[in-house]
Amino acid sequence: MPKVLVSDPIDQVGIDILSQVAQVDVKTNLPPEELLQIISDYDALMIRSGTRVTKEVIEAGNQLKIIGRAGVGVDNVDVPTATRRGVLVVNSPEGNTVAAAEHAVAMMLSLSRYIPDANQSVKGGQWDRKSFTGVEVYKKTLGIVGLGKIGSHVASIARAMGMRLLAYDPYLSMERAEQLGCQLVELDFLFQEADYITLHMPKTPETYHLINAEALNKMKPTTRIINCARGGIIDEEALVEALKQGKIAGAALDVYEQEPLQAESSLRSLGKQLILTPHLGASTEEAQVNVAIDVAEQIRDVLLGLPARSAVNIPGLRPDLMEKLRPYLLLAETLGNFVSQLAGGRIESFHIKLQGDLATNESQPIVIAALKGLLSHALQERVNYVNANIEAKERGIHVVETRDATVKDYTGSLLLSATGPLGTHSVTGALLGDNEIRITSIDEFPINVPPSRYMLFTLHRDMPGIIGKIGSLLGSFNVNIASMQVGRKLVRGDAVMVLSLDDPIPDGILSEITKVNGIRDAYTVTLPEN
Repeated sequence: MPKVLVSDPIDQVGIDILSQVAQVDVKTNLPPEELLQIISDYDALMIRSGTRVTKEVIEAGNQLKIIGRAGVGVDNVDVPTATRRGVLVVNSPEGNTVAAAEHAVAMMLSLSRYIPDANQSVKGGQWDRKSFTGVEVYKKTLGIVGLGKIGSHVASIARAMGMRLLAYDPYLSMERAEQLGCQLVELDFLFQEADYITLHMPKTPETYHLINAEALNKMKPTTRIINCARGGIIDEEALVEALKQGKIAGAALDVYEQEPLQAESSLRSLGKQLILTPHLGASTEEAQVNVAIDVAEQIRDVLLGLPARSAVNIPGLRPDLMEKLRPYLLLAETLGNFVSQLAGGRIESFHIKLQGDLATNESQPIVIAALKGLLSHALQERVNYVNANIEAKERGIHVVETRDATVKDYTGSLLLSATGPLGTHSVTGALLGDNEIRITSIDEFPINVPPSRYMLFTLHRDMPGIIGKIGSLLGSFNVNIASMQVGRKLVRGDAVMVLSLDDPIPDGILSEITKVNGIRDAYTVTLPEN
């Protein structure tokens, strides 16, 4: 009989489901060294946020088939190592959607009516009604930053309360926003117009300190901010200063840059204009039951030889097909991530073209891998091989798949193009030699370069001196060039220059590059580490 280790507290219903097919050992609060010693005995590991499943743990678990995280994020699991070892990683992407959305709305209402401080006042023996005169949310403007599952649920609740809805989500279509009753706007407009701002996006390099001093200065003095998403999206020191100076009316936080919140945090010094809760977004009885059932059922199914519905790393494919397509899945995901950054915002349509011998293969896994890559730059761990197609549909992305077996430049190649408000960008890639990924064209300009962690692209006029000027400019910013290649169609016509860099591009350098005579445009791409 298979053995399952449950190393964090989960609801009993999850343990009961696992017990149908396996011996279940519940051992919580294990020291890391003890987990390392015993993990080799288990076929499955079920965790929440407490257990860190490191590379060493996964490599020691030579019988592990699946790791299940009873929650949304998998940041405490070394997913790349699990993937390389063939260990499936699953989570529960929707188990706490309602709980998180309701907590955000509860924070908004509590902030409007000063409920926490009024409660403490009455319990302290006072009856001070005047100090707690609040405001109504009816007919107020709510700005929702991120219209995924949680943001969409907040929108439906707020709409029922009679609020006007603005939304910012660069990866959502206008049509989908309208279905939710939201007006899709630019972020600066939302900051300037919203009476309430609620955040519902992952923490990424792009969203880190999205709410900073500059953003806070754009808001009305009556604006109130709610963050039940991820710590770090708000610059906490800038928020404290804005509240002290009366630049905004209030804030309610459930998540923080460092958790638990430090005793000396300046957030603790503020009064009724700031509400703090200890990361309670998913802390409802229903949510804990939901995530326990969801993940336990997936572990049970995998142990029975069935596919998982929320795989984070590997789609539920037949082993023989998976082995055949594995290199092409990585190619598709890399190119999808690549073209999403070239498009630089909301994607309206996405074209996947299988060429040469690849056109005769099973296409669905390749399409899903391309979609995962397309969405992963924005959604991070929220998108996986199972939900990539659903996430694309929810964002109104029109997906087209075509095949062309007559293209014989390579044994098999993949062309992806993404269209958004700024136009269409495309990238073609192929596998060479020992399944080495090569980018073979960008926006129909022929090149032949391997993808690298940091890349810079320029569209420029083919003329003497361009390459030297860009090299000198990068050198002045202490950015080292690893390789460079130029692709062109006509001599002295337009050309694309591709630079692989050892370092990320510093802030401000793109604007300097576009000032160089002959440069028409410049883009950067940052790919995940291998």
